[in-house]
Parts: sequence; C-alpha cells; structure tokens
Amino acid sequence: MCGIAGFVVKDGPRPEREILARMNAAIIHRGPDEEGFFVDDHAALAMRRLAIIDLAGGQQPIWNSDRTKCIFFNGEIYNYQELRKGLDERGHKFYTNSDTEAIIHLYDEYGVDCLQHLRGMFAIAIWDTVERTLFLARDRVGKKPLLYSHQPNGDLIFGSEFQAVLKHPSVSREVDPEAIDAYLSFSCVPAPLTGFKSIRKLEPGHWLRWKDGAIETKRYWLPNFSKKIPISEEEAIEETTRILRESTRLRMISEVPLGAFLSGGVDSSLIVALMAQESSTPVKTFSIGFEEEDYSELKYARMVAEHVGAEYHEFVVKPNALEILETLVDHYGEPYADSSAIPTYYVAKETRNHVTVALNGDGGDESFAGYERYAAMRAAEKYNRIPALLRKPFIEFPASLMPTSELKRSRLRDGKRFLSAASLPTVERYFRWNSAFDRSTKADLYTSDFRHAIDSADASRFLGQWFATANGSGIIDTTMLVDQMTYLPNDLLVKVDIASMANSLEARSPFLDHNVIEFAASLPESMKLSGVETKSFLKKVASRLVPNEAIYRRKMGFGVPVGKWFRGEMKEFLREILLSEASLNRGIIKAEMLQKYVGEHTRGERDHAFRIWALLMLELWYQRFID
Repeated sequence: MCGIAGFVVKDGPRPEREILARMNAAIIHRGPDEEGFFVDDHAALAMRRLAIIDLAGGQQPIWNSDRTKCIFFNGEIYNYQELRKGLDERGHKFYTNSDTEAIIHLYDEYGVDCLQHLRGMFAIAIWDTVERTLFLARDRVGKKPLLYSHQPNGDLIFGSEFQAVLKHPSVSREVDPEAIDAYLSFSCVPAPLTGFKSIRKLEPGHWLRWKDGAIETKRYWLPNFSKKIPISEEEAIEETTRILRESTRLRMISEVPLGAFLSGGVDSSLIVALMAQESSTPVKTFSIGFEEEDYSELKYARMVAEHVGAEYHEFVVKPNALEILETLVDHYGEPYADSSAIPTYYVAKETRNHVTVALNGDGGDESFAGYERYAAMRAAEKYNRIPALLRKPFIEFPASLMPTSELKRSRLRDGKRFLSAASLPTVERYFRWNSAFDRSTKADLYTSDFRHAIDSADASRFLGQWFATANGSGIIDTTMLVDQMTYLPNDLLVKVDIASMANSLEARSPFLDHNVIEFAASLPESMKLSGVETKSFLKKVASRLVPNEAIYRRKMGFGVPVGKWFRGEMKEFLREILLSEASLNRGIIKAEMLQKYVGEHTRGERDHAFRIWALLMLELWYQRFID
C-alpha cells in the first residue's frame, strides 16, 4: 500500500525534483516505510511505500524487461501469483517477488487491457520513456483514489491525495461552485468533480492516457445487472459463501500483521467468520464503541468474536470532534461531511497499534440490498400504481395532518418522509430522500451571487445518468447500481481510504472483489430483498456462520451524536466558526439561514444536525485551503 504523485511536461525545462519531493513528502502517512523517485526530461514520478508484500525487493519504480517503462503503484493485486505464473510461461522474466512487477509485464503484454486481468485495488502510473506517454488507471470500484490536474499548457499533475497535488505550484486553488453545490446535496463531492476547478478525480473503473499534452479517458468496467442466472436459493447461498471465502482468503495474503474491523453488523461479522475458517491462528479483531448506547454495537461484536474463536480487541472512546477535526479536514482535502469519518479514524488509529492490514465489510450493502431506501424505492413504484384520485384524499392529505416530532426519529416521521417524495419521478425521489439539501431547501439557502455562480448546475445529474443507463431488470438493481457508482466510491470508500491511510493502515474489502459484485448482480432482485427486510439473502448466508442475534436486528450504522454535541461541548465552537464574519460573508449561504440553523438547533427547537455538520465542514475547508 502506497501513495503516488508526479507530473509530466509537454514542453519546457526538465521537471524539478524539488517539486516532486515536496509532493511526495505530503503523503508520507500513506507509506512511511520508504520512498522512490524517477525523473527524466519529461516526467517526474514518485511514491511512498507501506511495505506489505515482498518487503525486501518491492521498491519502486519497477521496470519492464527492456527498461523502457516504469511503474509506480498504490494498492494490492490479490491474484498476482497466478498472473506471474502465466507471464513466466509466456517468457517474461522477473527480478522481484512483488505484485507491482506483474502489472508492468501485463501492460507490456496486453496494453490497456491489462486491467481486465487484475483482481484487487489500485491506482497505477506507468511512464513509457520511448513513447513518452503516461498511463494512469484506477480500480473498478474506486478503493484507491487518484487525482489529476490537466494544465492549460498540456502538462499533467497527479497524486493520491490533494495534499500532494496542491504542492505543485501550477495547480490553482480556485473553488468550483458546481462542486460546492453538489457537496451540499450529497455531503461529499461526486467524481469527476473536486472542490477545486483545476483538479479532477479519475473515476472508478477508468484509465487515462497522456501524450503530447493531450489526454483521453475511458471506462473499462461496469457491473451488469441484466444477465440473471437460473439458480435456487440454496445454490445461491453455497456459491455466495464460496466466492466470498475465496475473496477473503486472497485478502489474507500478507507479510505483515493482519486483522479485521468487527462492527458486529452482518457484513463484517461474515468476513471475520470466513477469516477464522481460513486461518490457523485466532483472527485479530478490532471493535470500537461509544459511551452512548445508541451508537455502540460492542455487545454484538463481542458475541461474534467469541463464536468464531477470534482474538478480540475492544476500544471504548468518547469521540472528541474538536481534537481531530483539523486532521480530518487536512486529509480529506475537499469538503467532506460524512460524520462517521470520526469513528472510522478512531478505529483505524487504534487498530494500527496492533496490525498493518485490516479486512472490513465494506460493500455488502450496495451489492446485497442493505439500505432501507431499496425497499422504499420499490414501495414507491407500487404506491404510484394507485390512482392519484385515491392517493391524495385518502393517504396523502390525512398524513399531512399528523403531528411529527422534529427531534425524535419515529415510524410516523419515516412514513411522512416517504410520502413527501413517493410520487416524484424516480431520480427526484432518490435525490429527495438521500440529500442533505434538496432543490427546495437550496432555494432559500443560497445567496443570489452563488445561485448566479452555479448557473444551471443540477446535482441530481450525477444520479440521473445512472438511472438512465442502468442495465438492471427492476428498481432494486437500478438503485444498487446508482449507489455503486456514486455513494460507494464518492463517500464510503473515500472515508475509509483517507481515515485508514492517515494512520498508515491498509484496509481490504472482500465484498468489493469484482467477482463478488458481478455474482451478486446476477441474482434476482426478489432474492436479495424480501419484503421490507434489507439484505435478507445475505443474512441467510451469514446465519450459517454467525449467531442469529447479531444478524436479525435493526441496522445501526456507524455514526456519532453530532446533534447532541452541537447543543453541548461543540456549541461555542459551532458559533465561532459558522457565525464568524468570514462565514457570514462567504457569499454562498445566506447569513440569516446560518443563524436560523444554528439558533434553532442549539435551542432544541429543531434537529438540523445533518445540515449543520455539512455547513461546518464546508466552512472549515474554506478556512484551511482557500483563505
């Protein structure tokens, strides 16, 4: 596991090694073990290494046989031994035992199609010294980040994190208003946008090629939900178990200490159970809990660990947002408002004291229908079949008269929230249910200057393109594809990569193996979601390995009580930041709206925690990176 950085120049003087060194130093946390450099007349590439495989011989850059191409690599290729064997039979000669060397030989053999052979997570940079081309690629689902800045003069600058890319003097910090608008919808900036106009994300499942100042990008992978296979439930359970076991076993290959995050939920519990069956020694598991019972699943994590015979490490923390907010803002590098980044950072920090690699359960929800919104989207389809003449007087109007507490979550509130968007078009319905600020809220939120700056920008387009092109057979598959292409890579995977790598910890995700995703896509919708029970099929898989008490319960998520903090220990900090002169005059959010949200929430009149957190993280980013 590493971080990579570099730049290529079309014309002009030889690239400066000093600039490259500053870029590389900015991501030392991603690879504290060693560094590697390459500089010639047109290219400057570097990496920081967290040594996992071939500790003695895996230093980068690594060259192909005739030393015309070199590779810098961030990630892990889990089938590299199989790939090396095939390449060896085809006459390729290796001088290391690393997975990185397999990639450069595959590139020699297949060109850009080499990506089809890779099974793992990766961000790749290959410089061809003869053709003077730079090849960049990102793994299928977006586990590993890759940013780039294509300059007006044709130069290209890239890196694993904003901290590296922004060290190059040519990269502008001008803010992208469209990205800010999208952020306020999704609590993260969707690819390919970033908070900066001059920087873009290479999207998951894409490669980029630079030559003579011009770039081209292309998608090389997309899950296909249209190819359903005839299979019984029992056969599906057996095959899911087999393919997950294989995916887990491959991710247990390591020359350094390895363990697993164990939340006590279905996904991580299933992975730990499979690890226990594949390991000759007790699996090291790491769980984090909080003093607030509503946010702690330690009871279930402890139960699972005991059941499978795992070594159990438990950390009970009182999250201190003020203690780590500056660190989080620095590492994420652009506005990011998923508050579960706080516990994720804490569990990564504690885990790193014991191991260097940790497996997790990320990706199970998006392939096996683990969110309530899947049931809601399907219910809305059925609801809309009821004639509007009956819906409005007998359902919608009576529901509008029911009182709802704004401070407590209840099924009544869920029902009213469902009805508020159920009759909307599909994209609008998803957007309304899953955005911090939707269109109607933004109408009162934005200043006239900011509305003018974003012009006709529409954040829902990042969803609409996937609803429009979905190759699924129904609304469940379609919504899962949307999540796999948006929520998963833009929010969840960013959260885990940054939080883990900030602590020099490698996170591996068996559910994100493309073979697992593709197999799950081939299963019928009715099997993955039964009635309103989310992840019903995967729970049947897990129940054969994990206690039912840990499986059949309401999903808790991985959050922190920010709403309570804003009325308590963070109250003064919140006012100091969001109601500061700089914030009130930022020109994005109307001053009266900031005052309204903060005032109503801190007085206990309304619950604006989710929106306030997004506004707070935006202002902190402006203060750190722009002001």
